[in-house]
Amino acid sequence: MSMKQSTSQRLAVDTLRVLSIDMIERANSGHPGMPMGAAPMAFELWVNQMKHNPGNPKWFNRDRFILSAGHGSALLYSLLHLTGYDLSLDELKRFRQWGSKTPGHPEYGHTPGVEATTGPLGQGIAMAVGMAMAEAHLADRFNRENFAVIDHYTYAICGDGDLMEGISAEAVSLAGHLGLGKLIVLYDSNDISLDGELSQAFGEDIRGRFEACGWQYLRVDDGTDIQTIGEAIQQAKASVSLPTLIEVKTVIGYGSPNKAGKSSAHGSPLGAEEMRLTKQQYGWNFGMFEIPEEAKKLFLQVKAAGANQEAEWNQLFSQYREAYPELSKQLEQMINGELPDSWDASLPVYQTGSSDMATRDASGIALNSFASVLPSLIGGSADLASSNNTVLGGFDRLEKGNYSGRNIAFGVREHAMGAILNGLSLHGGIRPYGGTFLVFSDYLRPAIRLSALMKQPVIYVFTHDSIAVGEDGPTHEPIEHLPSLRLIPGLCVFRPADANETIQAYRWALGQKEVPTAMVLSRQKLPVLPGTSKLAADGVARGAYILKEPEKGEKPALILIASGSEVSLAMAAQHILREQGVAARVVSMPSWELFEQQPQAYKESVLPSGIKARVAVEMANPMGWERYVGDHGTVIGINSFGASGKGSLLMEKFGFTVDHVVTAAKRIVASQR
Repeated sequence: MSMKQSTSQRLAVDTLRVLSIDMIERANSGHPGMPMGAAPMAFELWVNQMKHNPGNPKWFNRDRFILSAGHGSALLYSLLHLTGYDLSLDELKRFRQWGSKTPGHPEYGHTPGVEATTGPLGQGIAMAVGMAMAEAHLADRFNRENFAVIDHYTYAICGDGDLMEGISAEAVSLAGHLGLGKLIVLYDSNDISLDGELSQAFGEDIRGRFEACGWQYLRVDDGTDIQTIGEAIQQAKASVSLPTLIEVKTVIGYGSPNKAGKSSAHGSPLGAEEMRLTKQQYGWNFGMFEIPEEAKKLFLQVKAAGANQEAEWNQLFSQYREAYPELSKQLEQMINGELPDSWDASLPVYQTGSSDMATRDASGIALNSFASVLPSLIGGSADLASSNNTVLGGFDRLEKGNYSGRNIAFGVREHAMGAILNGLSLHGGIRPYGGTFLVFSDYLRPAIRLSALMKQPVIYVFTHDSIAVGEDGPTHEPIEHLPSLRLIPGLCVFRPADANETIQAYRWALGQKEVPTAMVLSRQKLPVLPGTSKLAADGVARGAYILKEPEKGEKPALILIASGSEVSLAMAAQHILREQGVAARVVSMPSWELFEQQPQAYKESVLPSGIKARVAVEMANPMGWERYVGDHGTVIGINSFGASGKGSLLMEKFGFTVDHVVTAAKRIVASQR
């Protein structure tokens, strides 16, 4: 036992270790090594350093904690239970089981006190950067002298795997550049990875790396030395202009006679005999899931202290409300995710005959229209702001020394951008968006997936949506990206046809509290289509709608379905078909996901089952369209990579012309006779 660790502290730490071991052994599944080694730093942080109230996990001015090394979830669940969060011992006994509140990796919204869904390594660090950015932004905007109403830290515990993932390098770089002094990462440095000794794949100078990125680096050589860990955290808190990494040297599987310091402790239960020997090593004289009273009392002090801290903050905020009524009202609206009255009352509407406009341009107009009435809307781009049109005019850039800015320069860091957006959203008080080219959505796909899993209403702005990008060539022309984004459960994908549909897509997205959205937008200019000025408001929210019926009330013999820029092709094709005696309906389908949520009667009214002749047109891989065209229809899509050349020529070469749509439509109609 360390001389700087009291008997009661040692007992509390061992309680964390043993509870984790018991959970994993009962489940016969899990990762015991990390909880056994990292328990001392977790104890010191949660019991002595962190400001949180287990009685109210949503208290806004709490410190945030992310277990980036999410495979160590048993440690987090033990902390949550012992400090008094609403997580019962019975739930710990159901670790990794169907329907439990203790899943294999931490899940936000599923377990009280879990701040972020982690497990995919590196995501947690990047989300912590987003949370620290949110704290700095809100503090700079709303704090006043003697009223530090936003004042908290963001903590993360990470492992070697987090630091090996590229996303962490991106996030760490930006955090240092921004000088996020209230971000503190504890690095569980145990020199072991799943496949064996860390040295076989990783030998970086961690101190050199982090200091080069503008971080303060601290080191604790003995991971069981609680006092020194506490002193390091205090030193980190004192760093107002630099984020801090505390490297804590630990032993994976600490206390296990045969597995300590070995990769075998990482990802599988100790086994009954090794568990017995380990508890013997700890001097543990209690049964499975038995919590010593002395340890229980020590942990529960956290709940009382947290309640007092929240009460003090509530009193401060009450005084703040009196001193700054308008400011406090705005902050409370942002914290609660409330939309101001009439927030969508003055949106631009474009009439047929208006100048052609790329939907990326309409997106920029939409963002700026909403920014003036939604103070929580902030975001930026991965070094493509002028191309994505993601700049909020009249607002500063969020930067070191001016965190109140609402424009974020993420740099060429797409993956970190996605995770940082999640962190901004999870923190609360902010509606974030971020932009890049659609083809680069692959770079941040894991973060988009977590947005959907955590039900965070992040807006992803993806421009340059097709082969119409042209001269940049196949490396920059998305083909498979639309269907792949549509495969993510819970993500709403919009591909608007013109400026009116774009405005309404943003209106829908900003009205959501639990749905992330992907805005898929054109670089090339598109016409304002007849009918969208009146129909888009309801039609976009329904995912698909009838944009144009045949003339003179004729019954349609054919349905043309399209999204985005191809809707104008369908409209032009309908005109030609009418001249050739074929009555066609045009359906604009900006969002599959919203259309699928509509009542069957509405879906039948748009796509009547009796009309078998259907043609879908979209400049992307056609996978998925078969559900809408059926066995008798056809899809005009792309099954190969694009090419380099003028966008208009590529569209012609790949068959996206009015003539090709007309020919395909007539062939389908003829086949039905």
